[in-house]
Amino acid sequence: MTPARPVVRQDPTTREWSIIAPARARRPHEVPAEPPALGRGSACPFCPGNEALTPPELLRVPDGAGGWAVRVVPNRFPALAPDGQAARRALHPFFREIDGVGHHEVIVETPDHDRAPAAMEVPELRRVLEVYQARARVAAADPRVQYVVVFKNHGPRAGTSLAHPHAQLIATPVAPSALRRAFEVAVEYYDTTGRSLYADLVEAELAAGARVVLATERFVVFEPWAPRTAFETWIVPRRPEPSFLRASGEDLAALAPVLRATLRALAGALGPHDFNLVVHTAPVADEARPYYGWHLRILPRLTAIAGFELGSGIAIVTAFPEEAAARLRRALEGAAAPA
Repeated sequence: MTPARPVVRQDPTTREWSIIAPARARRPHEVPAEPPALGRGSACPFCPGNEALTPPELLRVPDGAGGWAVRVVPNRFPALAPDGQAARRALHPFFREIDGVGHHEVIVETPDHDRAPAAMEVPELRRVLEVYQARARVAAADPRVQYVVVFKNHGPRAGTSLAHPHAQLIATPVAPSALRRAFEVAVEYYDTTGRSLYADLVEAELAAGARVVLATERFVVFEPWAPRTAFETWIVPRRPEPSFLRASGEDLAALAPVLRATLRALAGALGPHDFNLVVHTAPVADEARPYYGWHLRILPRLTAIAGFELGSGIAIVTAFPEEAAARLRRALEGAAAPA
């Protein structure tokens, strides 16, 4: 009989890990292919007045008027659960697994059900970023946790099941294979050059210019040279810091207007669209090592991932990043860009 609680299993042919979480199959699916405009009167569990529909709060940020501005709750249908051990079990030389131990939280970013991410103001975004960091720090303090990822799924193509603006945090007992590969590349670069890969990448993009969307004193926004999706957009600190958890309050304050401008540029260039936003950060054990550089990636979901991409791991992208950057720069024209 298979277990009902989540487990993390390793593929013996690739050493990659998969989370098997049967509870995720029971999550609600409020959002069809063309989501309706669901307002405050709906049964949305994230709307004010419906707080009893969620598990008990982990964090509440008050709005100063008796209500809340941001709430954090455990995910009712978690991919990972806080009980269990992170010890590996070898059921056979080929079959290794770990308890599905970790944390899975929902960050309700605003009480306004219909507030699009691009419509949020700078103070709202700063507050949300600060909550992202605060909850990531709490999760990383669990000695069983090796990696913490904060992400936002906006729209059905991006994987959301509830329309109310929210992000998620998942803290895992293993470091993902893709992250390990990226970290190894950064370590090798540092060992060879004595410099940060991410700092040098920012300087190279600024020198090239064609893919840069926006540059401020602390951040550079650009379309990567080899994107995974059309209009994939990176927001990278000029001064590299391995972990988002160690970013300063000044950096988060400076990031908020940059994120706002980027989201609005994407909305202006593409119109309403689904996207994923992911905070990339170093593994917990490597937060103080100078190799990696935390950054944000926004991946618009304009086309479906099909068999070739799944079978080969090679992305097919429908727009050159240089053309995407030019369109985003035009979308920013006439708007007050952050300094």
